[in-house]
Amino acid sequence: MARVTVEDCIDKVDSPYELVLVAKERAAQLNSGLETTIERDNDKNTVIALREIAIENIKVQDLTESAIYKLRKHVEQIDDVVDDEEEVGDDFEKLYKGEISKSGVPILPSKRARKIPEKIQVSKEDLAELENTNPNQPTPPETETENTTDGENNDVSIEDIKEEETKLSENEETETSNS
Repeated sequence: MARVTVEDCIDKVDSPYELVLVAKERAAQLNSGLETTIERDNDKNTVIALREIAIENIKVQDLTESAIYKLRKHVEQIDDVVDDEEEVGDDFEKLYKGEISKSGVPILPSKRARKIPEKIQVSKEDLAELENTNPNQPTPPETETENTTDGENNDVSIEDIKEEETKLSENEETETSNS
């Protein structure tokens, strides 16, 4: 029976080698559980595959493509949802503000938070607000920096305040020693 089936199939394919590959693919499909397109008649899957090819219930081109698809190592997947996806990426550009360490490595926000500020500057408005909020605290003495004109730096640093306090305490010491 198989010899007759092969002779019937040989005109449906280009070569006997292709017939072997196509019949093998269809037999593998039947072994995996796919239903036959013809009655079994107590035949094995290889004979059923040849009979299906002979009566053209199964297209040879489809079996060839299926066999090639199975042999591919990298299968390209077509995603229709690509346009709907959000662009995923790290927020490095948002996090990195352009600070670079002495060694040339970018300083990230977590490192920036740990960095101790070298100089804290307090504006006149902040000092005035502090004076108004705590009436029990004595007012700081007027300094030269507070008498600046508009357009100049109105910020006062802690170092400047400390220098002025030391000068005032020295002046008070000299006045008490002179009296």
